[in-house]
Amino acid sequence: MTPAYDKYLNIFEDYLNKTLKVLIKDVPNPLDKAMVYAVTDGGKRVRPVLCLAVADYLGVDVNFVLNYALAIELIHSYSLVHDDLPAMDNDDYRRGKLSTHKKFGEANGILTGDALLNLAFECCYLKDEISKNEYNAIKLIAEYAGSKGMIAGQVLDLINEKKEDVSKEILYSIYENKTAKLITLPLLVASAISGNKYFEQLKEIGFNLGIMFQITDDIMDVEGSLSSIGKTPNKDAQSGKLTSIKIFGFDGAKKVAKQHYEKCKAILETIPNCSFLNEFIDLMYNRKK
Repeated sequence: MTPAYDKYLNIFEDYLNKTLKVLIKDVPNPLDKAMVYAVTDGGKRVRPVLCLAVADYLGVDVNFVLNYALAIELIHSYSLVHDDLPAMDNDDYRRGKLSTHKKFGEANGILTGDALLNLAFECCYLKDEISKNEYNAIKLIAEYAGSKGMIAGQVLDLINEKKEDVSKEILYSIYENKTAKLITLPLLVASAISGNKYFEQLKEIGFNLGIMFQITDDIMDVEGSLSSIGKTPNKDAQSGKLTSIKIFGFDGAKKVAKQHYEKCKAILETIPNCSFLNEFIDLMYNRKK
């Protein structure tokens, strides 16, 4: 990671550790432990770092958006807990450790995801007063994480699992909703709170970055190991999941990822002096874990 990335990461981790302790104070055991387990000790914090960095670039105090960055990360964490469940991807490992349901049991895995999602919206209302811009940001969080966003992508993923005759359009619909929307969301939340500065450009960057990110995940699933990617390798092929590699082939997927990378960089040329996003996109394109 870069010094700039580490700066925003450290700000977020400090806030997460301090705030989570307060928010789960009265949560019964073992749910409290499972919630902490699912959120801490792992992950690149891509989404909260994006939220803080873009807010900072747009002239918004990072402290003003920390609760929204936390809300997005809690939603992301809940989605991973549920994604690993036997009824979904059925994965025993996440971020290099046992997945939440393997550590605490399947029922607690379901409840942990439910609790984290509800806690996310509690985080959105930690302030006594909510501005119009913040209201718009919270509405985006609900929309992009919900049944017309991330959850829609998960449903489409399940419907098309193991199908052989699936189009590129269906794959993109899955990837846009399941992955790209939660990567676009922190960009748009920061923009909404700033008064919608560069909203459309950031939305387009988020789409292309999200597709690139997911295709890179597909590639790492083939090339990586448990120690490098933190979860079971070759799981997609073993499960018969619809992936970019299934549609484009291994080399083809790499070419498509590069196309989306180049689109991100081209759109960034319309946003002046946004060095962090330039560095960030390079990091995500070249990542190996």
